[in-house]
Amino acid sequence: MSVLRPLLLLLLPLCPGPGPGPGSEAKVARSCAETRQVLGARGYSLNLIPPSMISGEHLQICPQEYTCCSSETEQKLISDTEATFQSLVEDSGSFLVHTLAARHRKFNEFFREMLSVSHQSLAQFFSHSYGRLYSQHALIFNSLFSRLWDYYEKSGEGLEDTLVDFWAQLLERAFPLMHPQYSFPPDFLLCLTHLASTTDNSLQPFGDSPRRLRLQITRALVAARAFVQGLETGKNVVDESLKVQVSEDCKKALMRLIGCPLCRGVPSLMPCRGFCLNVASGCLSNRGLEPDWGNYLDGLLFLADKLQGPFSFELAAESIGVKISEGLMYLQENSMRVSAKVFQECGTPHLISARNRRAPAPLEEAGRPWPWRVAPEEERPTTAAGTNLHRLVWELRERLNRLRGFWVGLPLTVCGDSRMAADISQETAPCWTGTGRGRYQLPVVVGPRTDQTHNPELGLDTSGPDVPTRRRRLLLRSATARMRAAALGQDLDMQDAEEDASGSGGGFHYADDWKAGTAPVAPAAWPPRPHHPPRRDSSSGGRGRGGPRFNQDRSRSGGMSVGLHNSPVLILFPSALAMLGPR
Repeated sequence: MSVLRPLLLLLLPLCPGPGPGPGSEAKVARSCAETRQVLGARGYSLNLIPPSMISGEHLQICPQEYTCCSSETEQKLISDTEATFQSLVEDSGSFLVHTLAARHRKFNEFFREMLSVSHQSLAQFFSHSYGRLYSQHALIFNSLFSRLWDYYEKSGEGLEDTLVDFWAQLLERAFPLMHPQYSFPPDFLLCLTHLASTTDNSLQPFGDSPRRLRLQITRALVAARAFVQGLETGKNVVDESLKVQVSEDCKKALMRLIGCPLCRGVPSLMPCRGFCLNVASGCLSNRGLEPDWGNYLDGLLFLADKLQGPFSFELAAESIGVKISEGLMYLQENSMRVSAKVFQECGTPHLISARNRRAPAPLEEAGRPWPWRVAPEEERPTTAAGTNLHRLVWELRERLNRLRGFWVGLPLTVCGDSRMAADISQETAPCWTGTGRGRYQLPVVVGPRTDQTHNPELGLDTSGPDVPTRRRRLLLRSATARMRAAALGQDLDMQDAEEDASGSGGGFHYADDWKAGTAPVAPAAWPPRPHHPPRRDSSSGGRGRGGPRFNQDRSRSGGMSVGLHNSPVLILFPSALAMLGPR
């Protein structure tokens, strides 16, 4: 026996022992030096981290085995893991916010500048043609552009009324200039504007220009406003959605994922990728924006195509001066027919004595306007925004294609970070499974919200999305509906959207109306005429009796659809002044 004893002592180390079980890495390496080093670098007090492992019965989330975490350390790690996850989600979606914010800024600058350029071009055109006559009496044009600005930037109301009022005021001022020998009382001017809005369109003092301008500028402004507001809504919704509020179950799952390896003394052991995907998918399942996100992007692109096509904002802004000039030239060329019709319906006004009669405008201030040429696409310069509409839409389409599927792929993006999971190239290597070192054997569920009921780490909350998420989805749906309506020529902010659509082709037949200088098309039906003004009394002897009689009928019919200002403004319109000068 004494001879065999030394031999047995030599062979004993060669005998195999029991294999490693769960948590054996903690039993073998009882030192907490690595955990102390990692947490100390993060600012943790080393007094809360024992130098060697202690019993883990006090732990609430991590396995209650040997641990390097005190209760205070575990609670602090729960908060830190939540903050890490929230930061990753926000960083992953920051390019969405920046993309939508940048597109909103560029398109808004472009639309604002096109309106400003249109105003400046009109002022320059008429100032060059008529000199100080326009500069002294440009209030009506400035008021038009001011109200267009208000519609685009502020109220979003009264766009059609703005155009109706403009043409009514233009007619009130232009018609007296055609007949300087007469005095026109307010009642006559009221009859005049009412006659211009009759159902049969028998007068049409400006031809088809008012209708064509209304179609073009209304559709373009409605589309531009809905588009810019849609970009802003999307930016705000994404920004809010990325600031996720982590649920209690998600906090526990995140702690098990990236906090518990520190408590187990193996901070260098990365979580398994499948483990991370299940946790991230469960945490984000109720807070994504699909399928509303895809519909929202489709709505943006659909409306963007209309903005550079049939609802071109560039052409619409440039055509404002074109249509006004065409309307005034039509009034000038058809002055005899228009005057005869007006005098027949509204009566003949009082003659002005020769002593008080206005003198014709000087020759140098009453020239005829030259044709207003709209530059073709290739000749249009870029704006101060540094681009043109075609380039803006091309850039938008390129960037929005990168945003598709973001919310579905967000768990993959989050778990691609080295703090959350092992690299995909190390998928076959041992990793942190939530209880120890090994391989993650549970099924990985990455998909739509309905699939998350089978998530083994964080099952789906059957109550569905929370109230803030539902509100954000409704905002996206509302913006999408508004953009799609605008692409059909309708403004959901206007109470008379349906009436406007039915009277102007319903927003579908618009292609020919968007080219400046095209031949006039058949006029749309005007609203029903409240009351037909009485014909001039044959016994009036040529004196202006039509106004009082018409005023009496007006009181019985409940008023007019066109409102006039009580205090007349003395404004001379340059194109109408051409009638007074030599041809």
